[in-house]
Parts: sequence; C-alpha cells; structure tokens
Amino acid sequence: MICGMTNSTPPTPGVQLVEVAPELAGQRIDNFLITYLKGVPKTLIYRILRKGEVRVNKGRIKPEYKLQAGDIVRVPPVRVPERDEPVPVAQALLQRLEAAIIHEDKGLIVLNKPAGIAVHGGSGLSFGVIEAFRQLRPDAKELELVHRLDRDTSGLLMIAKKRSMLRHLHEQLRGDGVDKRYMALVRGNWPTSQKQVRAPLLKSNLRSGERMVEVNDEGKEALTLFKVLRRFGDFATMVEARPITGRTHQIRVHALHAGHSIAGDSKYGDEDFTKEIRDLGGKRLFLHAYALTVPLPDGSKLELTAPVDDMWASTVERLLSAP
Repeated sequence: MICGMTNSTPPTPGVQLVEVAPELAGQRIDNFLITYLKGVPKTLIYRILRKGEVRVNKGRIKPEYKLQAGDIVRVPPVRVPERDEPVPVAQALLQRLEAAIIHEDKGLIVLNKPAGIAVHGGSGLSFGVIEAFRQLRPDAKELELVHRLDRDTSGLLMIAKKRSMLRHLHEQLRGDGVDKRYMALVRGNWPTSQKQVRAPLLKSNLRSGERMVEVNDEGKEALTLFKVLRRFGDFATMVEARPITGRTHQIRVHALHAGHSIAGDSKYGDEDFTKEIRDLGGKRLFLHAYALTVPLPDGSKLELTAPVDDMWASTVERLLSAP
C-alpha cells in the first residue's frame, strides 16, 4: 500500500493502475508522479507524460492536469529504486544541512539553505536538499518540500514531515497566509518611490533545457513589493523583496525589469556589476530568503529569520569601506 493512494501495489517493473485517494484530489499529475515514483528523474517523468504513456481514466493528459478522487492513473514501467536504497549524499553535505536547521518540530523542518545547493535532484543532479533529508530523517516517511528556492538562492526553506502539514502549508501559501521576505543586493541606486513591481511573467525553456523567465503580457500576473534597506552610494542598494505571488525567478526578473539587476545573477544580471562584486569577494547570487512568518495548524505563528553567510557579510563590509 502506498501512502495516500488506494488500491495500489508496490512499484514493480510492469504497468500499474493507481486509484487516487480523496486526500490527493486537486494535486497536479506531475507532482503526483514525482512523489509516487520516488527517485525517478524528473526529466523521465515529464518524458513519459509528454509521450502519453501516463493515462488518467484511459485518456491522455497534460502535466498540469489536476487529479480527482477516484481517478485511475496508468503508470508505465519505469525503474524505481527500492525504498531502502541509499541516496548517495556525501557525509560532509549531510552534516552541513543538519547544522543549517533552525527549526524542527513533529511536522516541520525549516533550514537556512546554503547557496549553491539544489532543493531536489534532477537536471543532471543525483540529489538535492530533499534527498539529503530523507537520508538524515529515515523514520520520516512523508518528507516533502513545501516550496522551492533557486539553487543559488540561500535562506529559509520549509520541509514538511507529515502530509497533513504539507496540505496546511500549501493552503496558507495559496491564501497569502505565509509572509516571505528576501534580501537582495542590486545594481545602482534603487529609488525609495519604487515600492512595487507588477509585471506578468512568462516561462520558456531554451533548447538546452534551461528555464528562462521574461516579462510578457501573455504571462501570469506577478507582484513583488520592494523596500530600500541600505544604500552603497549610486553603485548598489540592498533591498527587501516580498513576493506576493510565487512565480519562478520572480524577484530576479522583477529586479531586472525595474532596472536594478541582482549581483551574481548569471541569467538575468549585469556582467560588469557582478564582476565588481566578485572582485570584492562576493562569488554568489546575492538573493537570500531571510524572514518567514507562517501560521501553524494549532493557530500559533512561527516567525523565523536566517542570517546571511560569511561571504555575503564580508562583501557588504567591503562595500561599506569602499571609497
């Protein structure tokens, strides 16, 4: 029996027919398969969806199809690692992530994710934060990412230890219950009057498979609130960014759209500005999820902040002392 699904059998090399349990109604088929086929690369999951090998009620569906209770999902044969098969995560990284935990209770882990570590495996990576935590917490059988951070973004990341907590937090995220705030070091002198950027964002995949996002009227509505935290002359500004919507690369693209790209952003940044920050020792993307307020199921509020890393802090010190 697979948790959260009914009338299912353990993964085998053959075709499987899985009935969707009521508590999974509304979940997208791609996310359902990512959970059900643990360990299978996302690229393979999207390939079998694209080819029509996955059927729901005997019909072809798109990756964004939302499941209904009682749907019968045809899962084609793919290689699924045994549940007990170890994830090849280096011990040093496991220790680093364990040390990054800033809150843990029976239902939730929140860590200060270091920059440069992906939140999950895929796209050529055999593992990420979630795979590492499944190794660190083998007794927590329902560990799932609540949301995502870009690989090069650091800061507060939530991992649910129970499906009930995952559902609760997803409801809060959809209903604006979660307050997430980021710090970003941007090019130039950000005007105090620029308090928000509202610009629709459209995702596209390049031929290389790389995902890019642009401001486009055909995209999804996106809103980010900005506030100046500190100025470094006309050269750079530290801003707080509060994304009201949760689009891919939203803060990075909205900062670029405002004319103030983020330091160290290899996709949407300014090469000259990034080089000047690198020369000060800042060899990273300067985007950090530093504050989080989230309502918990018992009615209390969890309020957390996460410090920046040493590289960020020392770069800012050099900026302050620069002529």
